[in-house]
Amino acid sequence: MSFPAWEPIYEAICSDLGFDRSADETARDVAGELAQPFDHSRLSHLDGATVAVVGAAPSLSTDLAGFDPTAVDAIVAASTAADVLADHGIEVDLMVTDLDKNVDTARRLTHGETPVAAHAHGDNIPTLREWLPEFDSEWTLVTTQAEPRGPVENFGGFTDGDRAAFIADAFGAADLEFLGWAFDDPSVDPLKARKLRWAEQLLYWLERRRGERFGLLDGRRDSLAEDPSMFSTNKPK
Repeated sequence: MSFPAWEPIYEAICSDLGFDRSADETARDVAGELAQPFDHSRLSHLDGATVAVVGAAPSLSTDLAGFDPTAVDAIVAASTAADVLADHGIEVDLMVTDLDKNVDTARRLTHGETPVAAHAHGDNIPTLREWLPEFDSEWTLVTTQAEPRGPVENFGGFTDGDRAAFIADAFGAADLEFLGWAFDDPSVDPLKARKLRWAEQLLYWLERRRGERFGLLDGRRDSLAEDPSMFSTNKPK
């Protein structure tokens, strides 16, 4: 996805949530000093693949009871979903994280030659400085939600979960399947709830771009906007 296509949505997210674009840009530049260009061939197995995009909802362990990892070609895990999958003996092909949890898991994965998409944003600059030097840079894909620069890339997406789907799409996934997702998690705070609403909206946009219908959006599309830059999280469901 080109940044010009993403930028109006990014600006809408910043406006809605009160985020500072300049802070994201500072984080991007800090990360860029600590990163090296990622070899995209390390994710070539996503091209044409059926990819499970695994979220970190509290229901994930239950969802995995009915999940056959051999039925998909690749698994992309958001944040702590990587740990839950490991507890069930399931390896991931990519972890997507903004480093706000289980950072040591991400570090260990890179040193085991499993790619990690590490996201830089305005609230995690100290974490970037502390942890990115500990990662194996050859297996670390550094991302931003601001304009990409140098080795720091932008594939679209905002939360770890929907960004995982956008990355899988960018690397050519033929089919996306979802488990471990909960848009209406009552345990989260109001800001996180609004972020989840944006994740839902962005996945709706992605499915339309791909010409698909994601099952996790069934029964929810009437409250979503075709143009996410016009979307408001205050819109009633």
